[in-house]
Amino acid sequence: MTLTIPSAPGSSGYLDMYPERRMSYFGNSYILGLTVTAGIGGLLFGYDTGVISGALLYIKDDFDVVKQRVGVASVTAPVYIAEASPSEVRGGLVSTNVLMITGGQFLSYLINSAFTQVPGTWRWMLGVSGVPAVVQFVLMMFMPESPRWLFMKNRKEEAIQVLTRMYDISRLEDEIDHLSAAEEEEKQRKHTVSYLEAFQQFTGINTVMYYSPTIVQMAGFHSNQLALLLSLIVAAMNAAGTVVGIYFIDHCGRKKLALSSLCGVIISLIILSVSFFKQSDASSSDGGLYGWLAVLGLALYIAFFAPGMGPVPWTVNSEIYPQQYRGICGGMSATVNWISNLIVAQTFLSVAEAAGTGVTFLILAGIAVLAAVFVIVFVPETQGLTFSEVEQIWKERAWGKNSGWGSSSESNDMDGLLEQGS
Repeated sequence: MTLTIPSAPGSSGYLDMYPERRMSYFGNSYILGLTVTAGIGGLLFGYDTGVISGALLYIKDDFDVVKQRVGVASVTAPVYIAEASPSEVRGGLVSTNVLMITGGQFLSYLINSAFTQVPGTWRWMLGVSGVPAVVQFVLMMFMPESPRWLFMKNRKEEAIQVLTRMYDISRLEDEIDHLSAAEEEEKQRKHTVSYLEAFQQFTGINTVMYYSPTIVQMAGFHSNQLALLLSLIVAAMNAAGTVVGIYFIDHCGRKKLALSSLCGVIISLIILSVSFFKQSDASSSDGGLYGWLAVLGLALYIAFFAPGMGPVPWTVNSEIYPQQYRGICGGMSATVNWISNLIVAQTFLSVAEAAGTGVTFLILAGIAVLAAVFVIVFVPETQGLTFSEVEQIWKERAWGKNSGWGSSSESNDMDGLLEQGS
């Protein structure tokens, strides 16, 4: 016989039937604590990617040749948060890791500004990142493995102990049944998210974050301090925009949020392109009218990118893979993200010098248009769905809506697991 899985925790039917079991973003301090602890890794990454933009202004004073280079980011934190989150607030909690990244970038600009007049400037800027690293190392010693991973490794008693700290007894039983009935997915979905992660980078976000002081100077503002100050404002908007995204990602959905974000990004990149095309006096100390228009374009870019294309790729990346492949496929998508990041970071200044800054931003705008088309055609909506329901979307795409869940022997195995979970 074929296993029929009832409406599962987090789906609209389940929560409509039991509205008292719905959880809010701040509904469980234990889950929020796990999220923040895991997110310190995002804070470190954000600080490292942000601090280099200011440090470059001073490193080049000490070294004739400077290479713009970023470390490899781990996908572990968003995957861990997703596996430890109730589905109805999973998007917001995973996006908290993105908030930590953007918060780290904002913090890096504050630190950059604080050390501009201190001997050893860039050495202090880079060295401060050791503090949150030590804090996270200590806190992670007290963190459990995610309950889904424990179930997968047949360590169910440990998983149940973790789940009891997340849910009350009525929902706890349903979550255990749901985890016990989780079925291995036959197909991997790495390509959709890999392309989405690549588009996140090729629309220029980390170019803006790495080179925002440089872009400000290219717009005509030649003071290092003024460039850092204006970039600090951009970083603050990035962090604030992520907070907005945390709210909307579980209320408006991933797909709508990404599309609205990309529309704004396209407009902002066109403004940036026009400002550099029309700049009349690039050598002016105040940047002139078009210098300020470039700064406005940067601010608008962040205001539109941060709530949508910032958190959405990472959230979807943590949701769509089957349990057995979530780590490796998530890592593959993250690798695509940062290879794309490396390509953009290493080529931006060269392309801007060869073709002009206005043309470069116009190219990024064209890529953003392609990204919007890709989201419309290929990216599914995963808002409020359990992992099993997300897997069913891909089953239907691959084999049609009439495809079965599995063979008789698989169904019998599932029945046995359900009895154990009960």
